[in-house]
Amino acid sequence: MHLKLLRLFLGFSAVAWGVSVFGVLLRWSEAVEALQGLGAGPIPYDRMLDYWLRMAAGAFSLVGVLYLVLALQPLKHRSMLPWFGLLMFAEGLVLLVHGVRLGLPPFPFYADTAACLGAGSGILWCWSRIS
Repeated sequence: MHLKLLRLFLGFSAVAWGVSVFGVLLRWSEAVEALQGLGAGPIPYDRMLDYWLRMAAGAFSLVGVLYLVLALQPLKHRSMLPWFGLLMFAEGLVLLVHGVRLGLPPFPFYADTAACLGAGSGILWCWSRIS
């Protein structure tokens, strides 16, 4: 049961990070429209912002791939699990601190923060049960 639950938390994390692939693939205008749908204000075109979007989205997507690898074979990669649980939890803390500091509205701030803290805690809890 703990292994199935661990796979669920890892798979969720893979999707949460992997959805960033859209930031690599979308045209700038589509990416801006998606970001504005998530609460961003107007974003004028800037080549460096376009580049940084692709860089960050590519890195986040690759993190998602790593979570997918862990979800598919968690026992084979058992030693990496606490690191990736901590990574998810630490990201949740970063989002919490800065979301509160910036006074962000609940959507998507609460969901992002809860997803990271919940999945990170879940990965660590399940890992401790299967080790």
